[in-house]
Amino acid sequence: MRNEPKITPELVAEHGLKPDEYQRLLDLIGREPTLTELGIFSAMWNEHCSYKSSKVHLRGLPTQAPWVIQGPGENAGVIDIGDGLAVVFKMESHNHPSYIEPYQGATTGVGGILRDVFTMGARPIACLNAIFFGDPKHPKTRHLVSGVVAGIGGYGNSFGVPTVGGQTRFHTRYDGNNLVNAMAVGLARTDGIFYAAASGVGMPIVYLGSKTGRDGIHGASMASAEFGEDSEEKRPTVQVGDPFAEKLLLEACLEIMEKDCVIAIQDMGAAGLTCSAVEMGAKGDLGVTLDLEKVPTREAGMSGYEMMLSESQERMLMVLRPEKEKEAEDIFRKWGLDFAIVGETTPTKRFLIRHHGETLADLPIKELGDEAPVYHRPFVETPKQPVIDAKDVKHPLSVADALMKLIGTPDLCSKRWVWEQYDHIIGGNTVQRPGGDAAVVRVEEGPKGLAMTTDVTPRYCEADPFEGGKQAVAEAYRNLSAVGALPLAVTDNLNFGNPERPEIMGQLVGCVRGIGAACKALDFPVVSGNVSLYNETNGRAILPTPTIGGVGVLNDFTKSMSLGFKNDGDAILLIGEKPSWLGQSVYLRDICGREEGAPPPVDLELEKRHGAFVRKLILDGQVTASHDLSDGGLAVAIAEMAMAGNRGAVLDKAPDGVDAHGYWFGEDQARYVVTAKPDQVGALVEAAGVAGISIAKIGTVGGNAVAIGGEKPLAVADLSQRFEAWLPGYMADTIEH
Repeated sequence: MRNEPKITPELVAEHGLKPDEYQRLLDLIGREPTLTELGIFSAMWNEHCSYKSSKVHLRGLPTQAPWVIQGPGENAGVIDIGDGLAVVFKMESHNHPSYIEPYQGATTGVGGILRDVFTMGARPIACLNAIFFGDPKHPKTRHLVSGVVAGIGGYGNSFGVPTVGGQTRFHTRYDGNNLVNAMAVGLARTDGIFYAAASGVGMPIVYLGSKTGRDGIHGASMASAEFGEDSEEKRPTVQVGDPFAEKLLLEACLEIMEKDCVIAIQDMGAAGLTCSAVEMGAKGDLGVTLDLEKVPTREAGMSGYEMMLSESQERMLMVLRPEKEKEAEDIFRKWGLDFAIVGETTPTKRFLIRHHGETLADLPIKELGDEAPVYHRPFVETPKQPVIDAKDVKHPLSVADALMKLIGTPDLCSKRWVWEQYDHIIGGNTVQRPGGDAAVVRVEEGPKGLAMTTDVTPRYCEADPFEGGKQAVAEAYRNLSAVGALPLAVTDNLNFGNPERPEIMGQLVGCVRGIGAACKALDFPVVSGNVSLYNETNGRAILPTPTIGGVGVLNDFTKSMSLGFKNDGDAILLIGEKPSWLGQSVYLRDICGREEGAPPPVDLELEKRHGAFVRKLILDGQVTASHDLSDGGLAVAIAEMAMAGNRGAVLDKAPDGVDAHGYWFGEDQARYVVTAKPDQVGALVEAAGVAGISIAKIGTVGGNAVAIGGEKPLAVADLSQRFEAWLPGYMADTIEH
């Protein structure tokens, strides 16, 4: 081999392989690897691509239902929504790249998840995200928020897909490792889904899209290691995105799919050409031969090693029907994109890489994925925290003053500054915009609509991973139900620290078990997802953050419900038990300065019954507003409804014998607030009684202030001013933070 470096223990370590993993490699191929082969194993066996620490636990998640067309294992999950239509969706992380280079890290996260969706034959119709940043006081936080938000908006807006929902949180545990989770949702015909498995021997393997450069080399490996003091030096491992090239790639791919040119297709995402070629061959029980001199490159003198590991964006690999080759090439040339036949399928089940006639790699293709290490890592369960009795909590502020303070805190304040940088109405199908419980998007010309949301409460997951995992799913279920949508399926993005630490592995195991229990109980299967581990810096891990992306369907989008108060005189009703749970609440943390206690338990049977009840009320036209209860409890939910509708409310006092602060700020689960016309209240109460559901009238809509149980009224205008002020003020550096 020309200029081949000697494979030393140091070089092996640089590629992220441990000594026992390298020995496994040697046993598998029976000789010392070439540098390119070492790079290929490094890419295929890292955490990001192989799921080696999480695979044994993910197998317990429910993934099937009559409406599931494709579960985990493909580029994205697919569900049937009737009328010959399918929804294709997935969520993935771009955490490490977004810390190093926030704008490009976020743009390429959005670009990658969009490719996962249109690779399946779907046209993307919406994007969502979940972004988590460090303490606002940390010197890097503002820079990261600015870059990430600009990157998400820059890519989605230019590509032409609306960004319709998401969440933004702050906590000091994300100081050295912010999270960027991007979700994409697309629409396809049920008979027009495309998969990655190659078929047929001697079929042309075609490289499509943008040219290959040196950006992103070792990106997947970098995502599979924790940060140290050298994180800035990893900037070259971050890819550079081009949304305009991706828009052309989308149109060209959908056109050749429509013309029946495609046998198999795979996005070049993590580990680039390596992972896409191996997956296509292995899934089809075929070998793959690649001739790298045919790969279009944008930099001179690129080595085979660099080409195989580059994560340059906007690229696809495809197996074409030979007779359609010319037609496919003409389509790609029309769109101004590269089209190059770079190899073929073979019967050998070998992964053969050649460059100018020289063999750089000759490996068993199925074993590259199938023989990746699978670890049963030791784990310890998170110790249970004590239940906090609301009556034992010292309250430094009145209920009204606490509410006014809470709605201006970083987690609960308006995120308008974020979502106004995203085009959330492009395409003309956005029915409910950001700021509500779930986004709603019209399906084609209607009448169907899709609801979508991203949810997780990391502080619950840290205090009790099992209950926290359950709650993330239940929160997504409630958000979809609150707009009237039937929840159908989820995608997940499991973000944790270093799995080699038993306490971190315990968080992962507990959260996955909780997610599995909730998805099973709620008929809400997991159809796709992503695991992102080693999210820590200098040994300090992020909060466990298993983000859930939920998708639901409305048979008539015009019946979707929003949270804003609509009419003076409407009755305000609480569905669910009277609250009192202050453990792990934002009230306890941000008002009382106590980040402690057991989180609220999740009764899944109750969640299911209450969700079905609320959906029926909405679809039957019996309610005028609906909102689920989560962070900040009842008082914050009422304030949000008042601000959204620009109407006040008069609320009854807390029931006798119940701690007032626990009542107004408790975060008990399975609860909703709805409003109804006065003449509907009796029927609602009767229907709830028949269904065995707790319901109580707690107040009336009206006026221009929120008056809580006899305390001083809070003007809706004042609430809105505080709600809207924090984030723009923080980003402009004009407020105390």
